[in-house]
Amino acid sequence: MTKWDQQYYDLTKKILEKGVHQENRTGIDTIKIPSHYLHFDLGEEFPVLTTKQLFFRQAILEMLWIYQVQSNDVRWLQERNVHIWDEWEIDERGYWNAIQRVKKEDGSYEKDQIHRYFGEEYAHTIGTAYGYIVSKLKLMDRLLDDLKNRPEDRRMVMSLWQDDYLKTAVLPSCVWSSEWDVTDGKLNAWVHQRSCDVPLGLPFNVTQYAVLLNLLARVNHLEPGTLDWSIKNAHIYVNQIDGIKEQMKRFEQTGGYDAPVLWINPDIQNFYDFDHSKDCKDIKIKNYKHMGPIRFPLAQ
Repeated sequence: MTKWDQQYYDLTKKILEKGVHQENRTGIDTIKIPSHYLHFDLGEEFPVLTTKQLFFRQAILEMLWIYQVQSNDVRWLQERNVHIWDEWEIDERGYWNAIQRVKKEDGSYEKDQIHRYFGEEYAHTIGTAYGYIVSKLKLMDRLLDDLKNRPEDRRMVMSLWQDDYLKTAVLPSCVWSSEWDVTDGKLNAWVHQRSCDVPLGLPFNVTQYAVLLNLLARVNHLEPGTLDWSIKNAHIYVNQIDGIKEQMKRFEQTGGYDAPVLWINPDIQNFYDFDHSKDCKDIKIKNYKHMGPIRFPLAQ
């Protein structure tokens, strides 16, 4: 079994057994714990869950959309049949529409349709979030330069949480910060997540950053090291509980399968040269045995 399957099982079990029921803006309540920590040794295992199918191509293209293409345009993903951000796309009139829990004048809450105006200049984007910030502040360019020329630097930080751009972001970054370190020829990272949809978001996010670390290590002639992960507000939406219980049952019965292997095209020497077409030709997962998909509802 994979160590990641075990860690994931332990986290979901902890949330269901010790979590607190909490309302939130989406109108769909959660069971949550205030914090959690994960640790991965990428030299030992590439973390992809086997107790449910992870759609690797979509996960990697979203990561490349943010850090390589540095885009906030949802159409780029849609052209590659990736629909992760469709629910947060600003329409052509400049509005984002959703049904959320809204506070009334008497202090009570009710679900209502909201129409938030961003401006036509943000049509078909998610506003000033994720790839927009990476491009605006040259975060990846700076990190690549530091890894190449100043690998001993203790200031290799990429922060997607920028106060000046929060109000014009449809969804401020959930995975909002990463810190990078080179020790003994190995590249290590620490990732911070302010809010974690454990059934839907976390499996994608962990694999994405594990791939990103491997890509950066490869083009800088380093070995992959450790990936540490801190979560604030780890939650399961109440309409996801049945799916999570099914996934936990799969682990209890089988222990999961062996971890797959990450393949990266050895001919690519520049981070910006990795293929980001719909085929994602330079990044593959091999020997991936899984127990099939589990559908989880999405909350806005």
